[in-house]
Formats: sequence, structure tokens, C-alpha cells
Amino acid sequence: MKRTFLVMTLLALLGLQHTVSAAIIKKVAPAFWWADMKNPELQVLLYGDHISSSDVSISSKDIMLKEVVKQENPNYLILYMDLSEAVPQTFNITLKQGKKQTVIPYEIKQRRAGASNVEGFNSGDVLYLIMPDRFSNGNPENDVVPGMLEAKVDRNEPFARHGGDLTGIENHLDYLSDLGVTAIWLNPIQENDMKEGSYHGYAITDYYQVDRRLGSNEEFRKLVDQAHAKGMKVVMDMIFNHCGSENYLFKDMPSKDWFNFKGNYVQTTFQTVTQSDPYASDYAKKIAIDGWFTESMPDLNQRNRHVANYLIQSSIWWIEYAGINGIRQDTHPYADFDMMAHWCKAVNEEYPDFNIVGETWLNSNVLISYWQKDSKLAYPKNSNLRTVMDFPLMEHMNKAFDEETTDWNGGLFRLYDYLSQDIVYTDPENLLTFLDNHDTSRFYRNDEDTKNLNRYKQALVFLLTTRGIPQIYYGTEILMAADKANGDGLLRCDFPGGWNGDPRDCFQETNRTPLQNEAFAYMQKLLQWRKGNEVIAKGTLKHYAPNKGVYAYERKYGNKSVVVFMNGNDKEQTIDLTPYQEILPMASAKDVLTNTKVDLGKELTLGSRGILVLEF
Repeated sequence: MKRTFLVMTLLALLGLQHTVSAAIIKKVAPAFWWADMKNPELQVLLYGDHISSSDVSISSKDIMLKEVVKQENPNYLILYMDLSEAVPQTFNITLKQGKKQTVIPYEIKQRRAGASNVEGFNSGDVLYLIMPDRFSNGNPENDVVPGMLEAKVDRNEPFARHGGDLTGIENHLDYLSDLGVTAIWLNPIQENDMKEGSYHGYAITDYYQVDRRLGSNEEFRKLVDQAHAKGMKVVMDMIFNHCGSENYLFKDMPSKDWFNFKGNYVQTTFQTVTQSDPYASDYAKKIAIDGWFTESMPDLNQRNRHVANYLIQSSIWWIEYAGINGIRQDTHPYADFDMMAHWCKAVNEEYPDFNIVGETWLNSNVLISYWQKDSKLAYPKNSNLRTVMDFPLMEHMNKAFDEETTDWNGGLFRLYDYLSQDIVYTDPENLLTFLDNHDTSRFYRNDEDTKNLNRYKQALVFLLTTRGIPQIYYGTEILMAADKANGDGLLRCDFPGGWNGDPRDCFQETNRTPLQNEAFAYMQKLLQWRKGNEVIAKGTLKHYAPNKGVYAYERKYGNKSVVVFMNGNDKEQTIDLTPYQEILPMASAKDVLTNTKVDLGKELTLGSRGILVLEF
């Protein structure tokens, strides 16, 4: 009897031990961090069933657990640690609930040598914008990932996934290097495990994970390394304003104040001008900034300090982990001004030369200038955002090369008139300039229009020689055309030749049409000439009002200069060169476009839509 009692007691103890087994931790964000960061504070977000009642301890002697924050939702704990004395190590985070104990190993890594000296993109660069799902399918095996919500590929459907991936981009780095671009900007690559429309990437469901249909975190880091080896930088698209509705942070909210309007869908008015409008009502500001893009994109509340820290850390994690050179921040004015300013400052404190460009889609230079770092219009507030997107110039460029130019308006006069207002900007060289992108009609709206290469040639010369940081949308070099009126999906068509079995491979010269090859060669010549050209990257700008439809301007750096003459009319024009003598230091110069000598006497004649790019 006594022996039976002992056996039963032992079995009971064994059963009790089973009932107090460790909790399952579903997420640890970030999964690891680094020692010797300039900001010693680390936020670690833990997500698991009913963990908030745990007593938390850490095993490290040189890391201080400063704060343990519980949320409304018992499935979360947020830890704040001080790493100011930390060395690289692996330590344990222990969660204890009665007799139940959960041990989470956590690693603090050694930083790479010179990790803080990341070279950001600047006006010496040309960015090439790629939507990864639509550029090239290098690994068909990851087209469909079991368990992900959108589990099919259909290249005939504009809004479906098409299968492009990071390997496809890596396979064509030589193509991009040969073209002459110096940086690639990728539309979002983080996980978008949404039921539909996940191809574009703007509804993030995990901020620390590359979407598995594009590749892995390790593959992204490899892509960055390979791009760097070929002399190209990498810019990563990020979204702090909203996430995807399938994000675990929304499906099982830590607390209702992680999202605006307590996690309830309220549509934004898209009127972000309210951020700078001195007459805007409080109601209009709140709806515009706190409202949601769509019901499937919950609007994050960056005023919540835990949300802010989570987002800021996620961006720094990618810079440190992958070595990226820049960030393009989506819908920048839709988020909280003060938090975004703090983020820009925090990033540049860790990486002084790193650059961030904010998507500032507003309809005037005055409104856009408000968002640039040190703007007098925003004072005493300061966005700390070095680069903003010049959408008004894009609009002017899409009209200027179609119109006849007079001495007062139209055509190239649009460009002269707009640039003459650059006084509103604190730093015009740090404006991102572009003809089109993934959200706008392409520069050519249909294939018929592409027959007019004069438009293309003038636009490229202006884009690549005026002030700012130029960006080119993938496929522009082969005259890809699309009209936004026909839907966003068609703006983001597959690059021909990026998929096995494509009828034409336009990555190869022999498969392009004569017109495409002419366009490609023209862009390539300009890009390769611009690469490392300090006159264009750093030079001052001086321009003249159009004369007989001819627009002239100079870029000058030191004792070198580049002078551009452009005829904005369909007929030949002859102009007197007397007014231009201050930018014509010699009687002749080489034309970059034709490699021929141009004599600069008393007059200059330019043919219909003619261009000269003269080097002195």
C-alpha cells in the first residue's frame, strides 16, 4: 500500500511538472541587437499567450532591465534595457509565473567595423526604382509559400502576385551597373501576408521579416552586399503610417492606443496640407493624419511611445543588419510630425551620413518645402528630413516637353519658372526628382507616344543635369508605357525577360527593338557620364529665361562647368550668344551627347527640340 502511494505521488508530481511547462513565445522583436550603439536603450517586445503576469528577470550582469511594461492585452510584455555597459553576449530573459518558467535566449551581437559610417545616397547618385514582384523571377520555388494567405501567382492579373523576387534582382545587378545607375530603391520587401494585393508590399505584417515569396532576410543582406560590390547603394522602402490588417500587432492588439481611433476604421481625407495649414481646424487635422488609408491598412498611433520605439528600432535594425544606404519613407506627412522628426534625428545620430527621403506628395513647392530639414516655414518645428520628393517638378516635366515654349510661358518655361522659386527650399540639392514612379502614370502613357524620342531625350537630359537627386522608374530605359487611368497594376508591369519563357528578353540588346535600343543607349551614355561627375553632383546652378524657346543653364564646380542648351520648339531656332558669355568661358566646347566639338561664335543654332550638353 505504501509503495502504491509513493508511485501515485511520483506520477502526480510528473503531471504537475507537465502543467507548468514553459509558455510559447510567438514573437520576440527584435530577435537580436548589437553592442556599442550610440543609443544604449533597447526595447524588446514579447508576444505569447498570457505572459503579462510574469515576473521578468535577465541573466546578464552588465545589462540593466530598466522597465517592464504590461499592456491591456495579457499576451504582451515590453521590456526596456540599458546596454550602455554591455559587451557582445547571449543572455537569458526569464519569465516566471508561479512554478512555470520560460527562458528566452537573447543575443547582443558585435557590430561590424565602421558600421556607423554608412554612406547615404546623395545628389551624386541616380536611384533606380524597382517593384520586386514585377522585375524578375529568379527563384520560382518561392512563388507560392504554404500557409501564406495569397497563395497563387497569376501574371495575367494586374493585382495578383507575379513571382518576382530578390534573386531576380541580384541576377540583373550587372545590367543595372552597365546601365549606369548608382543606387537601387526597392518597393517594400517586408512581409505582406495579406489576402489580396500583397504584391506591392505596402501593408506590412511583420516589420522584421522579408516576405518569404521574395526571399529571406539573409538573401536580402546578400543582395545588398552584391550591390555594394558593384558600386551601387540600396534604398529600402518603409511604412510607419500604417501596417497590414493581418499584422499580429493589429489582429491581437497590445492595447487599443497602438492604433488611431482605437483600432476602428475611420477613412482619412488625404488632406495632409492640414499639417502646415495655419487655418486648419483640429477636426480636419485629426481626420487627415489619424484616418486610415483603407480598412485593410490600420493607422498606427506614433504618439504611443512604445509604437514609436518599435518603429524606430525596426529601421535601425535593418540598417545595422543589412547595411542599406537609405530609406524611402512612404506617406511621410500622414504620420505624427514630432515622432517622424525624432526618428530622422535618431537614425542620423547612429549613422551621420545616412539619408532618408520622405514621400511628400503635395501640389506645390511651398508645401513640400515645409517638410525639409531646417525649413523656415516649419520653424520652430523641424522635420529633420534631409530629402523630400519633388512632385510639382514631376508634373511640370510631364507637360514641358510636349508643349511649345514661349518667352513667357509653356514648355521649358515651366521648368525655368519653377526652379526660380527654389528660394523656398533650405536645400534644393536634396530634392528627389523623377519623371514617374509606381504610383503615377509612366512618362509615356501608351506605346504610340514612345515613338517621340525627342520628348524622352530632353526629359532625361534635364532630369540628369539639373539640381537634385534623380530617380528613374524601372523599364523607362526600354520605353515601358502605362496610364494610371487603367489601374495601378498596369503601372507595375513585368519587365520583359524577367521570367523564363518570356517571348522577349529586354535585358539583352539583341532582343530589344531599334527604338528601345536607341532609348537605352541614350540613357546609358548620360548615366555613365554622370557617374562620379562632381560638376553635376555638387555644382552651382545658373539659368536663363527661355529666349526664342531656348532654355540655357550652367552647372559649375571649381573651374569646371557643364552648360545645357535646349530648344523647346518644333522648329529650328538661332539665338544670339551675347547674353550667355558669363557661362561660356571658351570659344568652343565638346558636346557630351555626340562627342563633337561645337564652335560658340556670335550665334547658336539648335534644330527642332535640339539639345547640347557642353563640357568646359
